Amino acid sequence: METIATEFEVLDERFAGVGGDDRMEVLHRGARWAEGPVYFPAGRFLVWSDIPSDRLLRWDEMTGAVGPFRSPAGYTNGNTLDREGRLVSCEHGGRRVTRTEHDGSITVIADRWQGRRFNSPNDVVVRSDGSIWFTDPPYGILSDYEGHAADQEIDGCHVYRADPVTGEVRMVAGDFDRPNGLAFSLDERRLYIADTPGKHVRVFDVADDGTLSGGKVFAEAEDGFDGLRLDNTGRVWASAGKSVLCFDPDGTMIGRLRFPEPTSNLVFGGLKRNRMFITACTGLYSLMTNVTGARPIWARR
Repeated sequence: METIATEFEVLDERFAGVGGDDRMEVLHRGARWAEGPVYFPAGRFLVWSDIPSDRLLRWDEMTGAVGPFRSPAGYTNGNTLDREGRLVSCEHGGRRVTRTEHDGSITVIADRWQGRRFNSPNDVVVRSDGSIWFTDPPYGILSDYEGHAADQEIDGCHVYRADPVTGEVRMVAGDFDRPNGLAFSLDERRLYIADTPGKHVRVFDVADDGTLSGGKVFAEAEDGFDGLRLDNTGRVWASAGKSVLCFDPDGTMIGRLRFPEPTSNLVFGGLKRNRMFITACTGLYSLMTNVTGARPIWARR
């Protein structure tokens, strides 16, 4: 298997103890733009998107084999799991958020707001109450490369919440340029949202009814942010340029993991959630670390 040298950079003493394998594994190459990794602990496999190729790929942890998961795939971008272990995906092509049921059928969660089609849902997270939160920049309608060129029906690029009972879709944040990756804090009382052109991540307070408040800048970087994930100490890991950056809960950039190509997203997986999987342009990378990814609240009970 191809490997590359692991390059951790300590920017603050709080990152000094972070480490992992000396070399990262290159699990796959050949994507046009790899995105949206999601780990299925029940099956010990990982699914990720190759958006321009309109396919979802699957890597098997037991055998190392890579094969198709779904193609065509609606130009899927971001993916996550819900409380029942079902795949929830953002589809550029259909301009919608969908759920893959256990029998393989597709359920549309949301494809419109106030009667107008979304731009191209990008990334998605599920809260412990079952609500589904997603961002909606226009990348999938700007050309035919990552979706289908089309006019924007909604005035702006917003963040939405889909109610798990009624299916109602509510805009929860409307002052973004192009919102991208998002992640909840460990207690789900805060929501981190990347704004890629702004080169920052903002943090919001989350009320019991799903209302957001605040929205101050949490972190900044020279390159635009994409995907976000948290570890079990509350640190925020973010893909940005040719790096995965690590931020202390106070917003300080404390460390960096360097890559040879632009990164897009990451997820913690493996038996102990201490294996980091990173999608970066053409490839899927893996690194066993001494960091443990955050577990969803419903999985901690």
